[in-house]
Amino acid sequence: MAADFLVSLVAILFILSLLPGSTSLPTTVGATYSASTVATYGTPPAPDCVARAVSSLGLSALRLDASDPAMIRAFLYSNTSLLLTIPNQLVPPLAANRSNALRWLYIHVIPFYPRTNIGTISVGNDLLESSPDFFTFLLPAIRNLRLSLQDLGIHRISVSTTFSFINVITTAFPPSNAQFQEPAVDTVIRPLLQFLRDTNSSFLINLYPYNLYKMRSEIPIGFPLFQEHPFGFRDDLTTGVRYRNLFDMMVDAVISAMAVAGYENIPVIVTETGWPSYSTDPAEIDANPVYAEMYIKGLLFHLRSGKGTPLRREGVAETYIYELLDKQVRQGRNWGILYPNLTSKYKEIQYSGSDCGGLFDILIMAVGQFLVFALLAW
Repeated sequence: MAADFLVSLVAILFILSLLPGSTSLPTTVGATYSASTVATYGTPPAPDCVARAVSSLGLSALRLDASDPAMIRAFLYSNTSLLLTIPNQLVPPLAANRSNALRWLYIHVIPFYPRTNIGTISVGNDLLESSPDFFTFLLPAIRNLRLSLQDLGIHRISVSTTFSFINVITTAFPPSNAQFQEPAVDTVIRPLLQFLRDTNSSFLINLYPYNLYKMRSEIPIGFPLFQEHPFGFRDDLTTGVRYRNLFDMMVDAVISAMAVAGYENIPVIVTETGWPSYSTDPAEIDANPVYAEMYIKGLLFHLRSGKGTPLRREGVAETYIYELLDKQVRQGRNWGILYPNLTSKYKEIQYSGSDCGGLFDILIMAVGQFLVFALLAW
């Protein structure tokens, strides 16, 4: 009788340990830190202050869209993983000569790595849209940077480039119909996907449900905000998949487009996503702090669930919230999760761990202690 009781306790303890969201996020969650944001400040925040703010939020990663060596240095010996970005204007010189790639690495990587955890380098950001004349230089620049890392004996930093969803994907719905836009698919994307597969690297994508929602008036507001309603879903009749949020739909559109191009299993990193808390355009009534908080909370809860997306059980490898800090501008939108004084905009959001993790930890501890006492009594 006592033995059966103890077996039951062990079984309960094991089941509790498997409950989702008990300790950490399955997906690495970070934020972006933008040079264009820093440029709007008379006195930008000191790198050490930024590093402390990232740590206090519990973010495990930071994406730098301009890889300032002082900012990289601020994360020495920290647990924060950095995703560095090489500006678009440097892509042609990197493609022309590998020594230029080595020079960049000697300034931005060698003085800090591995004491600073640098995981990925993006060669350019949305280059096909921002600098279309440079697209022929993109893959040679990526290859030169990769070869330079190997020459230096660095094998754990992956190299890729960042695309914008709206600029490279033909359609978001149904995801099964998504393809990469011409002519980029043959000239840039398919050769890049081959490189990513050969080097075990990730496909990087800026993905904004807000922007797609603004473009498609038929999308109900709850769909991009992760709000579940009885009829708040969309069915992909080709795959038989039901979508309950716009984020999953857009990620699966990227996955489908890669499959059509002949590359199915390349990891995906969402390098930018978010919701504006303010806009100077009075027509953008959906750019408000209530919806922004709903989006971030819904996104974190979804990532925390470990469900992935309908087409990819493991989901995305990393997700970066745009952006860490509000800009100081007279025109445009504010996306920051921090105010200019580095205080948190959303008091109820936990960027790491689990909202319910504490309850499960308490239950597991209580059952464990009870098991110990039972064994001693037995």
